[in-house]
This record gives sequence, C-alpha cells and structure tokens, in this order.
Amino acid sequence: MFKRFELRILVRVIFMFLVLCLASITVIQAQYIYLIILVPVIAWQFSDFYRFFRKTQDELEQFVESIHYRDFSRHFDVSHAPDELKTMRKGFNDINSTFKVISREKETQYLYLQKILELVETGILSYEVESGDVVWMNDSLKKILGIPYLKTLHSLEKRDVYLFQEINQLQPGAGKILSISKDNGIVKVLASATGFQTDNKTYKLAAFQNVNEALDETEAKAWQKLLSVMTHEIMNSVAPISSLADTMLSRLQKATDFMLEQPAAVEDLELGIETIRRRSEGLLKFAETYRNLNKIISPTVKKVYLRDMFENLHQLMLPTLEQKNVELEIILQNPDLSYELDATLIEQVLINLLVNAIEAVKDKPKPRIQLSAFSAAGSSKINIKVADNGCGIPASLMDRIFIPFFSTRKNGSGIGLSLCQQILLLHKGNIQVQSVENEGSVFTLHL
Repeated sequence: MFKRFELRILVRVIFMFLVLCLASITVIQAQYIYLIILVPVIAWQFSDFYRFFRKTQDELEQFVESIHYRDFSRHFDVSHAPDELKTMRKGFNDINSTFKVISREKETQYLYLQKILELVETGILSYEVESGDVVWMNDSLKKILGIPYLKTLHSLEKRDVYLFQEINQLQPGAGKILSISKDNGIVKVLASATGFQTDNKTYKLAAFQNVNEALDETEAKAWQKLLSVMTHEIMNSVAPISSLADTMLSRLQKATDFMLEQPAAVEDLELGIETIRRRSEGLLKFAETYRNLNKIISPTVKKVYLRDMFENLHQLMLPTLEQKNVELEIILQNPDLSYELDATLIEQVLINLLVNAIEAVKDKPKPRIQLSAFSAAGSSKINIKVADNGCGIPASLMDRIFIPFFSTRKNGSGIGLSLCQQILLLHKGNIQVQSVENEGSVFTLHL
C-alpha cells in the first residue's frame, strides 16, 4: 500500500519538476507566450498535489480516530474511492478486520473468565497496590463481605478497619483466617494473596474462601470424639462404684447384728455408702445426658410445611407462655412454605430456642418472642428466626455459647445450643446469633 502511495507521489513530483523546468527555460528564452499554457498547468499540478495530500490526510485521520475509539466496525468504501485512495482504503479495512478479530477474541476470553469467576464460591479481589483502586471483585466476595460495590480498597477502611488492615498486610503466597463481622453474625474466611506486575504497576490478587461451615463441622466432630471418650470413661468408672456401693450396703445391713454395740458407727457407714451410691447415680445421669450429643447420626428428611410445624410448637408451648405471661408472635411469609427436613429434630431446635427466649424475657415488663420464617432471596434456602426482647447476651460470651457444657444460666446444662448447632450441621445448614445486651437476641436457622 505504502509503496504504491510513494510511487504516486514520485510521479507527481517528477511531472511537476519537468513542467517547472520547462517554464524556467521559457522565461530565460523570453518566450512568454508559452507561459499562458504552462502557468495553468503548474497551478493545476499544485492544486492536484494539495488535494491528493488532503484526501490522504483525511483518510488517515478517520482511520486513526477509529483506532483511538476502538471502532473497528468502521468500513472504508473501496469501490467508489478515487484510484489513488483505493489501495489505502483496502489496507485500512484489512487492519480494522484484524483488530476486530483480536478484539472479539479478547472479549470472548474476558467474558469466559468473568463467568467462571462469578460461578466459583471463592471471593476474589484484585486491586492496584499503590492507589488501592479495585480492578475486579466477583459476586461471591460481595456476598461474603456484605457490600454491593467497592471502588477502592481504602473505602473498605470506613466499613471494617480490621479487614482493611488484614488485606493490606497480607503478603503474597501467605494465607490467614480472618473473622468478618456481618449483620447475621461472624463469618470466618481463609484469605490468601498473590502479586503481579503489568504496565509498570503492581497488583495484588486476594482470594477469600468461606470456611465457617468447615470449621463448625470440624469443631463438632472434635467435640463428639471428646464426648465419646469422656462418657465412656465416666460410665466405665462410675458403674463399678455404684455396684460396689450397693454390695457394701447390703453386706453391712446383714452384719448389723454383730455391730449392735456401735450403732453410731453403723449409721455413719450407711450414710457414707448411701452418699456414694446416690452421687454415682447422679454421675451416670450426667454422662447419659451429655451422651445425647452423639446419638444423632443422620436426619430422616421429608417435605414439611412450616405452618404445621409452627402450629404444633404453638400448641406445645402455649401453657408455658400463658403461665409466664409471654406474648408469642408467629410470622410466616408464605403459608405454603415448605422444606425437606427432619421435623422432629428441627422442632427440638426450636423448642430449645423458645425455652431460652422465655427465660431471657422473664424480667421484662412486656415480654415478647417472635417466631418467623421466610425464603432467602434468589435461592431455594429458607431462614427461621426466633427473636426476643430479653436480656441479651454479653459480647464477651458470644463466641462461647455454642460450646458444649457452657451456659449463661446457673442451672443450665450447656447442651441445648450445642445440640441445635449439630442438628443444623446435619441438615447442611447453620445457626447464627445476633444479640445486644439488655435489648434482646435473634437466633437464625439457615436451611
């Protein structure tokens, strides 16, 4: 294309040079009559040369403009173009076609990668290290962080200083478990990062994997193993003591005829052995109670309408509610709301939560409990909430309430919430709590 362009310019220059030479000779020989013919020819040549460059410049400007604005769809008409521009326009069309193919391939790759990143459950964040400008952020990370948009990493500092500092200090190749505070509780994520450079800029790519369920399941299994060992050892140790106490008491009662001279001693021995037996039976009951944590193996699920389950709960709890003068409000978003679950186990969870709520509101002037259920937006999941306006849970105890044997009440066994958590794990769900001291608590079952 450019060789032909140069040839056209060369032909015009040579022709103009010859005409100028001829005009010079005419002037030198004083044959001015011929200038009448040569001057218009020279003027036409200059005009044609200018038009040629003007057209070429216009074509180049249009081509550069299309490249600048990435408008590779622009087509330069070749068939109706002047002969001197046909080759150039054809060359521009070829270049545009090549760029169009490259752009389409890049766009396809980008969309393909974008769809893959949107489908994965791992949250992904990419940002420029120096400025903090966020380049990419997928929907999974938006759900994990609970934010719809993040322009720069520094804007995260206003929402969560701890999370901003942890991400900023996360070294490439390193991993760390972070606790993220959300409206429905605390989410634990495994954060890892890598770095790369392009266009003389340094970028960091951070990945966030929700490990809440995995940690809860691991913790539950650890507690199960501990409970199995503990109950086994307690029962193995206490059973012989109880049996031995019964035997000794029986033999002692038979030997009382020989010990009539020391009645006080006999009474002391009987009292001591009876105490051993009674305490041994108490320990056996204690171990049997906590062994309930290990009895649940797998739930028997079937389709259950929540309205039926709520009605059963209301009938069951009504005497207690009336006795304690507690108002129970039941809210069901959809009367036909149903789910595949083990009704017996989930009812046990809700009974535990309602009993705890009744205990929490007992000192309130207007005790109130709310039981509600609704579908999670955009999914087949459901949420069941038990809310109260009771005494709430101190912030210092929030991380411990699901630990077996821990209770905030003096007469509590510490088994209720641990059992609830395990039942939810068996349903591939989880239980989360929000609480403000002296204002109330909300327990949410995510199924």
